[in-house]
Amino acid sequence: MKKKSLIIGLLLGALLCTSMVSCAKSATSETKEKAKKQTLTVTMALSEEEWDVMRNKVIPAFEASNDVEVNAIQVEASNVKKKLISMKESNKMEIDVIAQDVNNMSSLVYEGLVEDLSDYTSIIPAESIGKLSKAGVIDGKTYFMPYRPNAEINYYNEIMFDKYNLEVPTTWNELYETAKTLKEKEGLGRLCLKMKLNGDIIELAEFIRSAGGDLLVLNDEGSIEAFTFLQKLWPELSADTIKAGFSSTNTFLATDEVYYCPNWPFSANIIVKDGGKKEIKSYAGFEGPKSYSKTLGGEMLGIPAGSPNKELAIKFIQYLESKDVQETFMKENGWASFRTDTYQNVDEWQKPYFDSLQKALEVATPLPRVSYWSEAQQLINDAGKEILLNNADVKTTLDKYALKLEALRTK
Repeated sequence: MKKKSLIIGLLLGALLCTSMVSCAKSATSETKEKAKKQTLTVTMALSEEEWDVMRNKVIPAFEASNDVEVNAIQVEASNVKKKLISMKESNKMEIDVIAQDVNNMSSLVYEGLVEDLSDYTSIIPAESIGKLSKAGVIDGKTYFMPYRPNAEINYYNEIMFDKYNLEVPTTWNELYETAKTLKEKEGLGRLCLKMKLNGDIIELAEFIRSAGGDLLVLNDEGSIEAFTFLQKLWPELSADTIKAGFSSTNTFLATDEVYYCPNWPFSANIIVKDGGKKEIKSYAGFEGPKSYSKTLGGEMLGIPAGSPNKELAIKFIQYLESKDVQETFMKENGWASFRTDTYQNVDEWQKPYFDSLQKALEVATPLPRVSYWSEAQQLINDAGKEILLNNADVKTTLDKYALKLEALRTK
């Protein structure tokens, strides 16, 4: 009996051992299979809420359909260049896709940090609004693809405009008369322009360009006309003009400190949807003497030079450009879309603001793509400070800064 029990025990032990070995092999095989799965590393600069949409509502479908893992990480736009330089110097590129500000892309191109994507332009949807399909072209080659465009729209307080029988201004002259009327009626400026004269020259560029001026010349006829008008307009504006940023402008409009100011489209979500200020309306803005001009903002997608997964990166970019994903971004994040076919299904309250945005995007152009743009932009801001804050002579001042711009161009 003992012998029989021993035999049964030995058999059970053998079976258990075989099962354990089999399980171990299965686990090892599964681990190896996971290790083989391709990983795509993507960098973006998003808020927690935006990351929630990206990681839980956008990325999973791409991972499933391509049997890959997407490693999406937060990297601020200002740090992207440093990371790419470090990886390039060590000959170990670990990033496959970057989202970069449309007005800060040129330095990445001129330093050879991103791939030439000219052979892949066929993936850019034909439904791209206005000039957005060409926004990633630098020196005749495509380095970046459309993704998350932006252009400022002009907000105004309908109640206060009705109170003073004002129509929204559509020309420079009307803008001046509106600003002057509001100041006369209220005792202080209520029309605001976001013009800190430091950093990106979004509105200042629009004034110069809409007068036919060249941002890289500065003392041409159009630039002189733009600064001359702004010098006349300046005393009628709200004092908040010089300190208006995205968040502060939302506060100014929401608290009735100003009755008019340009800002990014997402302001509508904050002021109107969340804040309940339904009287804050929008329109596409005003024209200058020569044209209607808007500055293109937002982000575009590029592939770092030496990406280990270039073809998969192209697939991911194409996926983010798709109609379904662009609609998700619009609905969940309130982002603008570069596609004309995505605006039909937005919430009813959003439609007027997105209508304004589409008109702006149709003409929107980025700031100049030259290697010395950051220095040039600071010179334009400095000229603005002298002319608008210190009331310096327009032509004399612009002649001085035009020489400095020429020195940058030829050094």
